[in-house]
Amino acid sequence: METVGNILGDKGTEVFRVTPETTVFHAVQQMCARRVGAILVCDGTACSGIFSERDLMNRVILPGLDPRATPVSAVMTSDVACVQPGTTASEAMAIMTERRCRHLPVVENGEIVGIVSIGDLVRWDSRNQAFELRMLTDYIHGKYPG
Repeated sequence: METVGNILGDKGTEVFRVTPETTVFHAVQQMCARRVGAILVCDGTACSGIFSERDLMNRVILPGLDPRATPVSAVMTSDVACVQPGTTASEAMAIMTERRCRHLPVVENGEIVGIVSIGDLVRWDSRNQAFELRMLTDYIHGKYPG
């Protein structure tokens, strides 16, 4: 069974962060430069939330706030769902579906060791399905080593 830890092993464990005082504009610049849809908001090692594209649209753009003057701490999501490296990919997808979020920080022993996105999980799922399809096709054509 594929776990979030296995997915991080393939994807990497780099986590992008900004401080609570960082402006929305600067956070968006960082997200665009790194091609990510969310960034953790941390003061030292303690993370207080996550700032995502959805936060930008719903809490900055729609209310008409100035991104150059608004700190991410004022518009971030503070109730962040997290998972552990041993969480299965299917469980992580279920959490994202239930919580309606696209990013899950991965925490081990109180430390953030990575972050997985819905894209990472869909990529895992499609690879898994392609492998199963190939195995079934080989079996049907008599190439199965059984």
